[in-house]
Amino acid sequence: MTAFDLTIRGGTVATDQSVFRADIGIIGERIAAVEPALPAGLRDLDASGRLVLPGGIDTHCHVEQRSGMGMMGADDWYSASVSAAFGGTTMIVPFAAQHRGTSLRQAAHDYAALAAAKSVIDYSYHLIVSETDPTTLHEDLVELIRSGITSFKVYMTYDALKIDDAQLLDVFALATRERALVMVHAENNDVIRWVSQRLLERGHTAPKFHGTSHVALAEAEATHRVIRLSTLFDAPILIVHVSASDALATIEAARRIGTQVYGETCPHYLLLTADAMDQPGMEGAKYCCSPPLRDAAAQEALWRALKDGVLQVVSSDHAPYRFDRSGKLPYGDETTFKQMANGMPGLEARLPLLFSEGVVKGRLTLPEFVALSSTNHARMYGIHPRKGNLSAGADADIAIWNPDRQVTLTAHALHDRTGYTPYEGTRVTGWPDTVVSAGRVIVEHGVLDAAPGSGRFIPRTAPLPFTTSRQPSEQARFYRSLALGQQAGGGDFGAAYGNAI
Repeated sequence: MTAFDLTIRGGTVATDQSVFRADIGIIGERIAAVEPALPAGLRDLDASGRLVLPGGIDTHCHVEQRSGMGMMGADDWYSASVSAAFGGTTMIVPFAAQHRGTSLRQAAHDYAALAAAKSVIDYSYHLIVSETDPTTLHEDLVELIRSGITSFKVYMTYDALKIDDAQLLDVFALATRERALVMVHAENNDVIRWVSQRLLERGHTAPKFHGTSHVALAEAEATHRVIRLSTLFDAPILIVHVSASDALATIEAARRIGTQVYGETCPHYLLLTADAMDQPGMEGAKYCCSPPLRDAAAQEALWRALKDGVLQVVSSDHAPYRFDRSGKLPYGDETTFKQMANGMPGLEARLPLLFSEGVVKGRLTLPEFVALSSTNHARMYGIHPRKGNLSAGADADIAIWNPDRQVTLTAHALHDRTGYTPYEGTRVTGWPDTVVSAGRVIVEHGVLDAAPGSGRFIPRTAPLPFTTSRQPSEQARFYRSLALGQQAGGGDFGAAYGNAI
């Protein structure tokens, strides 16, 4: 009989499809067996009364990254990965950001070195593309995609990062050819700038006006526009951090007619409302993110969208800016809503919040929780079945979850370096007792046992939208070839458009 290095016995296993009683046997870094009854391994973990879940995967977090405004986040790869591990997350995928005038290739190289030296859990990273010059688009980006970085993010807002519609078309054409997923921050920059200018002229500078300036219409319009632009090439896109009801309705309508659009939301949009920004002094700045918090009606719409499959993933969008002049408040109490760093921490609290508010309160089933927090991330970004999966051959990334454990969230108890949490005092039900990463028990009894740099880079294959048998339309094929400088394809449509130009 095979001798296991580690066994997890007596627990209830939950996947994105089912919940069942089983033991898990691990050899080295991989799961070797999932069966009703296994013998004890060299090390044996008793999971009686516990849930045995795939480790969480957070595919939208900002780690050791400088914002477009020049603010450095509080967490480096070590502190962020430690915080993730304590919350049951065993893989993170943050962003290597290209800032204007810099090399995308160099940004990725430097970022990879930081991760390799510090992360205690497995990782990959996306790219942030802010330039579309020939070197960036046709050399650096192509090389990085082919090396296993198969997703990248673009912005429709923030003057220091945004690209225009013509640049978006260039990006979509290349992404479809190279089989990469484009993540889009969808907000109309001109609407936000116009409203912000009028607010500031009238002396409305308090944090609460951040929400006013990032009006829901800006998110809805940009979401509609980018979806329509993507259909020129039949390009798959993922709209990140969806917050507004109208934007959500646009995604739902587009999906109903077969458009390849996917969506993500975050715990803060599910649990917090815009009222949190309206507090004395600068306290409201702790709750300012982009897009901003909305209202209770938007929350309910987002929960329904998770249940109905309109949104596929829940990420933290962890943006850990300290509440001082180095982060949120560069000008102290004189900082206007337009000058402060946007974002809030949430990496460690993501899974407990989603479990407590989703599963415990009956909004989500346990398999839906697993899908939204782990398995769908793995599928979406090209790392399934290696990740997000509890079956023989998968990486042994596992959270042994105590469904009854109650924890009060406080900045002091969490492991990031932000110094505050927007969920201060919130009581959650459900927390991981033990976390296993690639066969290593890295968190047990509240103690970390993992060295900096012990996490592994995980190269990714083609994302979910490119693994189907779907073929692009003749229109999409023609415009892809046109965008990439190739000969227009044959057929009546291609010939007609070729003659027209």
